[in-house]
Amino acid sequence: MLEQRYRWKNKHLRMHVSVLEGKTSPTILLKNALYLNQTFRKWMRANIWIYDDRIVYVGENLPTYIEGCEIVDCTNEILVPGYIEPHAHPFQLYNPLTLAAYASQFGTTTLINDNMALILHLKKREAFSLLRDLRSIPSTMYWWCRFDSQTELMNEEEIFSHSNVKAWLEHDAVLQGGELTGWPKLLDGDDMMLHWIQEAKRMRKQIEGHFPGASEKTLAKMTLLGADCDHEAMTGEEVYNRLIQGYMVSLRYSSIRPDLPQILDDLKRLGIEAYDKFMFNTDGSSSTFYEQGMNDQMIRIAIEKGVPIVDAYNMATLNIARYYNMEHLHGSIATGRIANINFLSNIEDPSPVSVLAKGKWVKRNGKKVDDMYGPINWDDYGFKPMEINWSFSVDDLQFSMPFGIKMENSVIAKPYSISIDASDDQLPNESDECYFTLIDRQGKWRINTLLKGFATNLSALASSYSNTGDIIIIGKNKHDMVNAFNRMKELGGGIVMMEDAQIVCEVPLDLNGIMSGLPIEKLIEQEKALLRELRERGYQFSDPIYSLAFFSATHLPYIRITQRGMYDVMNKTVLFPSIMR
Repeated sequence: MLEQRYRWKNKHLRMHVSVLEGKTSPTILLKNALYLNQTFRKWMRANIWIYDDRIVYVGENLPTYIEGCEIVDCTNEILVPGYIEPHAHPFQLYNPLTLAAYASQFGTTTLINDNMALILHLKKREAFSLLRDLRSIPSTMYWWCRFDSQTELMNEEEIFSHSNVKAWLEHDAVLQGGELTGWPKLLDGDDMMLHWIQEAKRMRKQIEGHFPGASEKTLAKMTLLGADCDHEAMTGEEVYNRLIQGYMVSLRYSSIRPDLPQILDDLKRLGIEAYDKFMFNTDGSSSTFYEQGMNDQMIRIAIEKGVPIVDAYNMATLNIARYYNMEHLHGSIATGRIANINFLSNIEDPSPVSVLAKGKWVKRNGKKVDDMYGPINWDDYGFKPMEINWSFSVDDLQFSMPFGIKMENSVIAKPYSISIDASDDQLPNESDECYFTLIDRQGKWRINTLLKGFATNLSALASSYSNTGDIIIIGKNKHDMVNAFNRMKELGGGIVMMEDAQIVCEVPLDLNGIMSGLPIEKLIEQEKALLRELRERGYQFSDPIYSLAFFSATHLPYIRITQRGMYDVMNKTVLFPSIMR
């Protein structure tokens, strides 16, 4: 349980008390601080004593023993709790460590992370070792436990076995089950998923839904089956429907669903003025979306939309801590809490000038404090450069399927009838159709079709980044598609764009072909270059990273390309199986 996650040894607890008794000096004293007191919903003055990673006192008194104590005059600063991101997908080209380091600069010092990439690509021992070692960084990391793969895997039963899921659920860093992308299976009678939900409830852990467009009756059914929260509301009316069924509602502002401003307008129109059942999330956005901020940006939008200031901050702090039953550790500046504190220049500007995470400065007077996050040796956990010991050739690019997939937006695809000759080595640039291949990262199977709407004059793109870690190859020139694959193979994984046998741009993903080891600031530049080159070649949607991730994602309609083959989501059937190589 959560108490085990932060179980200080008795000697540490005694040391905390000895600080109050004047026998031990605090490590940091924040004097005369104007801070947000959420109990009174007021901005109040106090002296805040910190010992190591814990706040040991908030009030009028000053310590009598301050030898070696760092004393900070906070008369001209405003203090709020560190922000919490409750819905992080820490594998969107970046990795959990680089995301935590980057987020800390915007005041988000606690992240509750998706475990999908870990459960898909690592053994339990490796994954749990990573979770353990990430506890040593200044940010606080919690995790989810997925119940399904949100696609059609060859070995689904092995990866999401009862023993595997149970081990994750029992881990003390795991706060919730879900998100429930496989909820239709649950409604259809999947008793194993229902058992896992009930096990999570027994452990006092929450269940996160994933119910885009769900009807009122479906939302009610999912509440009865155990769902506690949902982040898929896109309008005020959808928020209302979730609230009326008893949900916590996670309001989203992300790279593919930047809904928050419109939702807040809708809430005002609907007369919804109580905010304690809301929290913010950025839903694992691409790194370029985070360039202007993270949860601080959502607080700013809420304040600009007329949300009471205390409520705007609570939706990124206290509301989340209460929902996850960790209010005694997070979400407020109070005695006994983890010393995650943001220092602001203005009450209405939530982007911090200084940040404390577990009592350590990670940002000071507007500047990043170096060397606070790592490095770590990813090889120790099984995240190494991809090793591809098989070849790929033009012979693998045979296209005879009667229909392809047509992109409706960044992530939604529908079937369409193929009317052009796909037997040549190159498609004409005047069309918006490309060859598309999904191939097993071990080279055992493949599936070929045509993709409409992705680009108009893209010669070739190869990506080891996908929902399952299998390899995607898209383009109009089969020879360049092979060249792009070979370059990606040389890199040990990544996203590579080729034209006339020349590299146009590339994003190396040295961690198992799915993540970059670079700081997010540098990754942003690579991602921008990729988007710029794709736009020049006809990509018209908002987020190509999510396009690549979701080609296989069966929690979205209508047609998906999975390990098992072309999959009809609405009818839950494989239309054309993948071909063994």
